[in-house]
Amino acid sequence: MLLTLPHLLSPEALSQARAWLKDAPWEPGLGTAGRQAAMVKHNEQLPQSCDAAVNIREMVLKALNANPTFFSATLPKKIYTPRINRYAGDSNYFGNHIDGAIRMLSHEKRVRTDISCTVFLSDPDTYDGGELTIADTYGEQSIKLPAGSIVIYPGTSLHQVKPVTRGERLACFFWIESLVRSDEQRRLLYELDMSILSLRDQYGELPEAVMQTGVYHNLLRMWADT
Repeated sequence: MLLTLPHLLSPEALSQARAWLKDAPWEPGLGTAGRQAAMVKHNEQLPQSCDAAVNIREMVLKALNANPTFFSATLPKKIYTPRINRYAGDSNYFGNHIDGAIRMLSHEKRVRTDISCTVFLSDPDTYDGGELTIADTYGEQSIKLPAGSIVIYPGTSLHQVKPVTRGERLACFFWIESLVRSDEQRRLLYELDMSILSLRDQYGELPEAVMQTGVYHNLLRMWADT
């Protein structure tokens, strides 16, 4: 399932994030690349411990926790520490690759990368190129969203970031290990959840809504890996 959510970050939050990034200590972005991806990765990232990275990470995680649609779509069990990257100048693209299946969260904790996420921090009219191109069973899609928006897509997808030819593309990226490993099962649960919410909004707490809610939770009970 590929899903985009607008307005994850407010204009005020974006302004604060850009202020933090103004003099940030960028470094080559190979720290999160496997052997194959490293051959096609040409961007920059922030060190995880620098002030800008810590502040933006906390901002993004707070926004995710307050967004029920994000929770419904991803059913997060673990979230890999969000990272900040930049595409500009000579470090301006990331060729076709598939993200590694397992990421180290800490010395003893690992995250299975069921879902990939990108939060856009730059307005699309401030840079040329930089489209996130994602290819999967739904075909190929080119994603370039307004600042503050997030795209969510399967970690199994072949994807790339096209060269940035003007300006700079700033983003926050991370991976999620979901309570439900299967993308197909997550899609069914998300669509059922959205249907229940729509039914309640239109008609109130009908017996049918109660029944569908029971079906949702019984499916989640069957499929969730806690």
